[in-house]
Amino acid sequence: MKSFLISDNKDTIIGLRLAGIEGALAETKEDVEFYFSKAVHDPNVGIIIITEKIFEEMKEKVLDLKRTGNSQIIATIPDRTGLRDKNFIMRHIKESIGIKI
Repeated sequence: MKSFLISDNKDTIIGLRLAGIEGALAETKEDVEFYFSKAVHDPNVGIIIITEKIFEEMKEKVLDLKRTGNSQIIATIPDRTGLRDKNFIMRHIKESIGIKI
């Protein structure tokens, strides 16, 4: 199984390419949809990595795919500018276990 990155900036692609992860630069919504569909239907791709901006553009499709029980892992990562939502981890814990830490 391999990983595939869909990013909106070249820096993230270059960084992950150095780690051996191939990726695609998606500059338009059509690019995002094309590369996401391509990755979802590729039986060799086990992990689809998307940047936060890409996730925001495709949020419903990503969540629908996660709900279907697809065997692929879809991971959202920050791009070179860092996390957009600084409270992401605390919010995720609260949503996951129901308590605020």
